[in-house]
Amino acid sequence: MSDSMTTVRLTVAADPHLARLVRMTAANVAMLSSMSVERVEDMRMAAEEAFVFSCGLCPGTDVAIRFDVDATRVGMVFELGDASFEDAAGSESAVYADLILGAVCDEYEKRTAPTALVMTLKADV
Repeated sequence: MSDSMTTVRLTVAADPHLARLVRMTAANVAMLSSMSVERVEDMRMAAEEAFVFSCGLCPGTDVAIRFDVDATRVGMVFELGDASFEDAAGSESAVYADLILGAVCDEYEKRTAPTALVMTLKADV
């Protein structure tokens, strides 16, 4: 892949049963960078965890996911509209998501106004 940035967008109903679709898309996007097989697996795990957490925050809506990829990294943004992280604060799912995403991602942030999960995973090769 060239050094230029490529953006991939995916919109999925906020239904945890669709997590496999998000996970597989994330793996395919990760293959556009120079990630190792192990790092691609990290990407899959982060995307699935972020999506399942998003489903709990905004059930009955759609989750828009943007992947920004170049040869050195993949950025993921899960756009959550009007959802509030405060609604899930301290819950088991929020604690678990923070633990996994904080450990796997090189950068992980919860943004408000508009609500979004923002992550970066750097390539390792």
